[in-house]
Amino acid sequence: MSETIKKTSAYVWFDAEFTSLELDQARLLQVAVIVTDHQLNRIHPEEADLNLCIKLADGEPVSDWVEENLSGLVAQCRSDEAVTLEEADQQITALLDQYCGTPCNEMADRPVLAGNSVHNDWFLMRKFLPQFGSRLHYRLLDVSTIKILWQDWVGQAPFDKESVEQLNQYFPGGGISSANAHDALFDIKASIAELNFYRSKLNLK
Repeated sequence: MSETIKKTSAYVWFDAEFTSLELDQARLLQVAVIVTDHQLNRIHPEEADLNLCIKLADGEPVSDWVEENLSGLVAQCRSDEAVTLEEADQQITALLDQYCGTPCNEMADRPVLAGNSVHNDWFLMRKFLPQFGSRLHYRLLDVSTIKILWQDWVGQAPFDKESVEQLNQYFPGGGISSANAHDALFDIKASIAELNFYRSKLNLK
């Protein structure tokens, strides 16, 4: 008699934009969250997706690259629409508590953090969003790992995140109007689409 394999309870797709790529000095500028099941379908309605700008004090430094390339985001973080780290932590944990049944006593029941190069986001999440971190499994689902194996073992070009047509083909429900790299909410939608692309090409169901 074969053993029944327990599926992961949920994937918590998370992406963040930082003040600097030097993670030891970096602070969060933007965080976004979408929660899916293991089939990559949203567990919550689209309007519950989180996309939060984190309050940045006047004069608080950002890297030259961020100042040049994410000036609009930096301005939002210095506006009244931005939230504190504590408020962001509360909103994310409320989403998980409602749709993932967290907190979970058993590690095996906890949802898994997912994204592209998600170890970077995990590092700052653990530092600045402790309630969120306490609700997650210790494992990470990193789409970048599958991208590397797809290129190295399958020998084909990776998913094109700049193709809106391809994004909508593989993101469940579609609805992506434009490619917008370095926006946290777009980046997690692109990561979900990318994983779904590899899944379909490899016939993994």
